[in-house]
Amino acid sequence: MASKDSKIFTREEVAKHNKPDDLWIIVDSKVYNLSRFKDLHPGGASVFAEEDIAGQDATEAFYGLHRHEVLLRPQYARLQIGFIEGEGSVIYSRELGKLSDVPYAEPTWLSAGYYSPYFKGSHRRLQAEMRKFVDEVIGPDALLREEDGKRPSAHVIKAMAELNIHAMRMGPGKHLKGLTLMGGAVSPEEFDYFHELVCIQEISRCGQRGYGDGLQSGAVIGLPPIMNFGSPELKAKIIPEILSGEKFICLAISEAFAGSDVAGLQTRATKSEDGKHWIINGTKKWITNGTFADYFTVACRTDTGFTVILVERSEGVETKPIKTSYSSSAGTAYITFDNVKVPVENTLGPEGGGIFVILSNFNHERWVMCTSSARGQRLIVEECLKWVNQRKAFGKPLSSQAVIRSKIAAMISRTESVQNWLENLTLQMCNMTYKEQAQKLAGPIGLLKMYATRCAQETAADAVQIFGGRGITKTGMGQYIEHYYRTVPFDAVLGGAEDVLGDLGVRQAVRQMPKNARL
Repeated sequence: MASKDSKIFTREEVAKHNKPDDLWIIVDSKVYNLSRFKDLHPGGASVFAEEDIAGQDATEAFYGLHRHEVLLRPQYARLQIGFIEGEGSVIYSRELGKLSDVPYAEPTWLSAGYYSPYFKGSHRRLQAEMRKFVDEVIGPDALLREEDGKRPSAHVIKAMAELNIHAMRMGPGKHLKGLTLMGGAVSPEEFDYFHELVCIQEISRCGQRGYGDGLQSGAVIGLPPIMNFGSPELKAKIIPEILSGEKFICLAISEAFAGSDVAGLQTRATKSEDGKHWIINGTKKWITNGTFADYFTVACRTDTGFTVILVERSEGVETKPIKTSYSSSAGTAYITFDNVKVPVENTLGPEGGGIFVILSNFNHERWVMCTSSARGQRLIVEECLKWVNQRKAFGKPLSSQAVIRSKIAAMISRTESVQNWLENLTLQMCNMTYKEQAQKLAGPIGLLKMYATRCAQETAADAVQIFGGRGITKTGMGQYIEHYYRTVPFDAVLGGAEDVLGDLGVRQAVRQMPKNARL
């Protein structure tokens, strides 16, 4: 923001201030006095000695090196002393709460002049409210916590609870009855999986992968087993605690011994002599939100097969943080269960029926990851389109290079195909019961996740090539590219590795083959 003493200057007047101790420049019709700042410039004072910088319009040079948001920071904004006579600013960056007008930066249904059979007025109202909330409340906290590794701030969790965002992220269902969703943007009765898709994709726009997982993602995958298989007493106690943000939960399945191979799990639960408690021993690894969880939805091996049990943090439960390539704000944990005593009433689903509980829960978890991946890829497309439009190489904009346009074309094609397949499967979810989803959609969702995460990794690699050195630098022009390239493998591993999910989809298709089908 310009100072109160901002004045109007002509370009001729600015040109006179071209000396080291009297240095002005023009950026987007704004006049800046850098006389005292030049020696503090991170890139050194020498950059201002160029003939086309000192006293000149440095707009092109500035945007070749800096993001627009730099000019908005208070320490730099106060360097502005005026404007150029008869001219106005024409450059802008992302506007808080607004849709982007960069081509392909928004899904088709949010793009002006395009149509969709899936989204109606309530989806658009919810999207508008979620966009504003994410930009104003979640976004600023995401940048801070992703960097310092602390869990998402309590005020963000509370604000989300007040608008019932935690509840909406569980999908449609009885848990929404009587709630006011996002200030009334959508009623509980009309809430469907497309509304949930809107919530997930808007939150994903913050672009901070570790923080995004720390933001109650443990509840997204750890609470549904209670909602679908818990006793009435268990539901009445646990669900309100989690959806209010008062307590946290995580899903504890993966172990050092078994990840995608669920059948290889070794954590064991045995009955106490009186048959009233489970005694659990074992370990779990790479558990999202585990470091700060109050409850653990745990897959155990029992005498009758696999059983899923809700464990409350208590004596014998120990969690340790695991350092991964994204932020510790995700709360990724190594968990030890040492003779942990749990009431048998905490059993989720039938004893020995844990495989169905686990596999049916995977569908929603993987769909959520596909939804987030689709939006993450779109963010990278937007960043790349902006960059190739403003960056010059060999005397021309990057966009003039055929090889660059080819990469962008592939990125757009992948992003749009993932989104369209996602919307198709979301429609199926809206028209199927939970049991039907478990029976019919495991394969298709597994195939989509494999495809989405492979597309994401290709897009990440292409984006780094487009941004060059900036694409592997944590700050500056390529900060989102670097972060995405570093963290994109998480989606390819969490919830089931790509090859395993691809094989799942094909095996399901083979089982459904008509016995008399021939070439």
